[in-house]
Amino acid sequence: MAWVVGTVIVVAVVLVVLVIGIYNNLVGLRQGVRQGVADIDAQLRQRHDLIPNLVETVKGYAAHESETLEAVIAARNAAAQGAPSSGTEIQLRGALDKLLALGEAYPDLKASANFQSLQHELADVEDKLAAARRALNAAVARFNAARESFPAVLFAAALGFAEADFHRLDDSEQGRVDQVPRIGF
Repeated sequence: MAWVVGTVIVVAVVLVVLVIGIYNNLVGLRQGVRQGVADIDAQLRQRHDLIPNLVETVKGYAAHESETLEAVIAARNAAAQGAPSSGTEIQLRGALDKLLALGEAYPDLKASANFQSLQHELADVEDKLAAARRALNAAVARFNAARESFPAVLFAAALGFAEADFHRLDDSEQGRVDQVPRIGF
């Protein structure tokens, strides 16, 4: 009888240690996913902060393009208040494309050091945003793989670990990922 009790205690201790290990691993991986989401939010905020400076620079050269400038500001304000995955980011991307296209129509604007600097900063933010999205998707893949692996799959749902969602490209980005970037001089 003592042997059975001892075996049950050992099995219970091993099971508890296993569940604790699984829980701690999933917590760490979930934090990686949360960090990825926060990184994307930070890059979106940086993008939103650059836009008013870009608009002000363009205003001096293309004052009669007020419709484009107002559309950019409206899209920026809507995106700053909306969820990062909402359609507001799609509208903002389209408005920014129109704003940057003004550089082609106005040679003085295109030659402006301030415009070029802001355009470069915006491109840098877009690159960082793409990197943050890739990092988030990698963190989500690690988390979901750990959550669905044996023996974690037996305990993950009961411990409150739901499957994480991958970051998906919005409609404004869908056709761009497989195209060669356009560079203008």
